[in-house]
Amino acid sequence: MSCGTKGGGSSIGGGRICGGGSVKITSSGSSRGFSGKSYGGSRSGCGGGGFSSGSCGRISRGRISYGGSCYGGGSYGGGSYGGYGGSGYGGVCYGGGSYGGGTGYPFSSGSFGGGDGGLLSSNEKATMQNLNDRLANYLDQVKRLEDENCQLEIWIKEWYQKHGDIGPDKDYGHYYQEIDQLYNELIAETDDYNKILLNIDNTRMTAEDFKLKYNTEAGLRQNVEADINGLRPLLDQLTLAKSDLEMQFESLKEELICLKKNHEETLRGLRSQRGHGDVSVEVNAAPGQDLKQRLDQLRCEYENIIEQNRKEVEVWYESKMEEVRQQVSSSDQEITSSNHHLSELRREYQTLEIELQSQISMIQSLQTNLEDTERRYNMQLQQIQAMIEPIEGELASIRCEIESQNQEYQLLLGIKTRLEQEICQYRRLLEEGQQEMYVD
Repeated sequence: MSCGTKGGGSSIGGGRICGGGSVKITSSGSSRGFSGKSYGGSRSGCGGGGFSSGSCGRISRGRISYGGSCYGGGSYGGGSYGGYGGSGYGGVCYGGGSYGGGTGYPFSSGSFGGGDGGLLSSNEKATMQNLNDRLANYLDQVKRLEDENCQLEIWIKEWYQKHGDIGPDKDYGHYYQEIDQLYNELIAETDDYNKILLNIDNTRMTAEDFKLKYNTEAGLRQNVEADINGLRPLLDQLTLAKSDLEMQFESLKEELICLKKNHEETLRGLRSQRGHGDVSVEVNAAPGQDLKQRLDQLRCEYENIIEQNRKEVEVWYESKMEEVRQQVSSSDQEITSSNHHLSELRREYQTLEIELQSQISMIQSLQTNLEDTERRYNMQLQQIQAMIEPIEGELASIRCEIESQNQEYQLLLGIKTRLEQEICQYRRLLEEGQQEMYVD
């Protein structure tokens, strides 16, 4: 059985075991390594650090492993084990049989085996002498192992000085403060950047709104110009109709003047005929009508006819002009109402288009902010997970190490208990031997 190993084998698996003293486990590597502490036993007391009879195995710290040398003797499984006491009691040394080897009993049973018959043989003095000799050999081996342990500690310190720092952990608290400060500054800068992006988006939306308004007003202007260009032929037609009516009025006026002239000429001719052609004709007939009176009647009739025609023409002209005015007014009203309705529809369309663009821009901005927030929280979550994983690994390794140390502690505690029992048995045997010596 090798001392201080885990799961069997021949490696050194812990610190030193001091029989009669304290048990100290100072392993900082794996369960099969050691970390530069002393190996072997103490000079005082019985029992020391256990070394295997084979190779020392692998000495590891962290992830760096290097070979070690074995230490012969002093093992529970195959070497010699020294007796109790350096010089015995009363200046007499007692020896004993072999412990855990030779023809004795195994170590796990807690009994002692001598060379031929064990500690409980009839020749107790020879047994005590053998134990005393073996104790002296054991103390020599302990001294040698302590020297080798010191040399090994020196080698380990030199190796760590070359390959790694074994000093105390550095304080990185100020770095964490700087990291927190920089992280807060980064968050503030990110907020400012998002605000600037939002302002840029708002400005872009405003510019797009003004551009849309400009395009709408330009479209309205083009429509009004098109309406004006469409009304110009109607205006030309109305102007031509007005010119035709004026020409008809002038022609009727000239015709009226001509009729008046003809009437005056007719009257003058009749008057001249009356004045120069007096013919006295006596006719045996009834008296005729008065010609002057008849002419006056005709003149009145013609004047009435002319006046009536003039009034009819004026009434017809006024009615036609009124119809044209009504048509133009109704057309103007219809055009005005249509333009007003069209303007209202265009304004409503423009308002809805602006609102749609603003909603689209707001949705895009909110989506961008949502993506930034998700990306930032994913990064923080990844950082936290990256921090948690090594901590969980360290926790698992610490748990494994605690379990290993607990097992080693239980093993060493059992060894200590058995050693104490054996020491008590040694003491009892020594007392019996001294009593026999005094009796002799």
